[in-house]
Amino acid sequence: MEYRQFGPEETGALMGLHLKYKEAVGETPPDMHGKERLEEAVRLGRIRFFGAWDGDVPVGCCSVTVGFSTFDYRPSGVFEDFYILPEYRGRGIARRLVQYAYEESGVSVMTVGCADCDLEMYRSLGFRIRLGNLLAFA
Repeated sequence: MEYRQFGPEETGALMGLHLKYKEAVGETPPDMHGKERLEEAVRLGRIRFFGAWDGDVPVGCCSVTVGFSTFDYRPSGVFEDFYILPEYRGRGIARRLVQYAYEESGVSVMTVGCADCDLEMYRSLGFRIRLGNLLAFA
């Protein structure tokens, strides 16, 4: 298994996994404009996608959006878009992908917002520090 960042030229392969992720979590897939905005964000480095590859086939992905934290005055990352193809689960790929994304993104801390039903999964992957509640304003 190879772990690496998706390049801007690999958005087609990334989008295949991203659409499976959206379906699995019950979210609406992006329309044409959403896909274009995602491609632009990847190209400009606003979001970084990391993947697990079995040969030429991407079998898992996640994203890290880097910001800055005044908690420790260093880069921090928001972890999202986490998905492993079902036939590749249970092999340790998820744990290695999370670790790889953390190391390669250069952040001092990586946070994830998740549903209550996913809390134990994320804890088992290394997300152990509880930071209260995550709320969104839109």
